[in-house]
Amino acid sequence: MIDVIPDDARWDAFGLAAVAEQAVATTLRGLDLDPARVEVAILGCDDALIATLNADFRGKPTPTNVLSWPEEDLSPDIEGAPPHAPTPDPDGTISLGDIAIAYDTCALEAAGQGKPMRDHVTHLIVHGTLHLLGYDHIRDLDATRMEALEVKLLGIMGVPDPY
Repeated sequence: MIDVIPDDARWDAFGLAAVAEQAVATTLRGLDLDPARVEVAILGCDDALIATLNADFRGKPTPTNVLSWPEEDLSPDIEGAPPHAPTPDPDGTISLGDIAIAYDTCALEAAGQGKPMRDHVTHLIVHGTLHLLGYDHIRDLDATRMEALEVKLLGIMGVPDPY
């Protein structure tokens, strides 16, 4: 289940729920996970709120495009290796965690990169979902794995390579 919480009305007008549903479901199916068994919450907010969240959780009091809070650390022990599989809850549900995405920063980035906002937001939700699943881009080999997977998943949805 994907729970979209629009804290900023611009996300409702944008259609965040439909974009998020497609992006998360495609990401999960691409990793052989059943979207019907997975829980993800997505907060659609503005720059002010994401700056507060970024300060509280990362010590960076500035806006950013997307943040994610995984339910469990699935990151691989070895650089470049696939992440660990998520642990299902007793009822078989997999609670992955939460994502926040900022309208202002996304709109500014999309315009600056000359791409449709829908494509950029789709990419950021795929990116955030992969973070929930243990993918990261801090180490070089992990970044290569994550970016290749993003490109593949975005291609399935008809979104051009963002890199």
